[in-house]
Amino acid sequence: MSSLTTLARPYAKAAFELARSDDNLAAWDDMLSAAAVVTADETMANWLHSPHSVPEKAVEVIVEAIGGDVDPRFKGYLGVLADNDRLPLYGEISRLFRQLRAEAEKRLQVRVVSAVSLQDSEAERMRVALAKRFDRDITLDNEVNPDVLGGAIIYAGDQVIDGSLLGRLRRLEASLN
Repeated sequence: MSSLTTLARPYAKAAFELARSDDNLAAWDDMLSAAAVVTADETMANWLHSPHSVPEKAVEVIVEAIGGDVDPRFKGYLGVLADNDRLPLYGEISRLFRQLRAEAEKRLQVRVVSAVSLQDSEAERMRVALAKRFDRDITLDNEVNPDVLGGAIIYAGDQVIDGSLLGRLRRLEASLN
């Protein structure tokens, strides 16, 4: 997975810079997501890896599959990927682009795992506190897992905040050993 990320990162950054220069992040995000779905299709993936696939034809097929009417710069971007045999990286490129876009727009997707479903007022208080802490607009998803026993585990980007009873018990166990 990390090698895919390493290969995809420069292409995601290039797409982000092209989209930002056109002030068109949302449209590029949509086009990248659609192309990722197309290139992830098993039949398409097999064809892309076959000797019958040539870059120009691959671009035409992908453009047609995502609706046919795409930004000319996006079509050129597709061509660069096809020429460099990077079309199979589209899923990872799309994911990395989405991260860059969220960072630029100061948004953060947060997953809260708790023993019981959060009430609306609790979720709102948590969203406000996290928005202040991370200086981002927070989208909060609540996942229920009775194994956490109480409290919550918060996954915010690459940070994990473990305020669960299970986490406290594990830390206590570790300190006793």
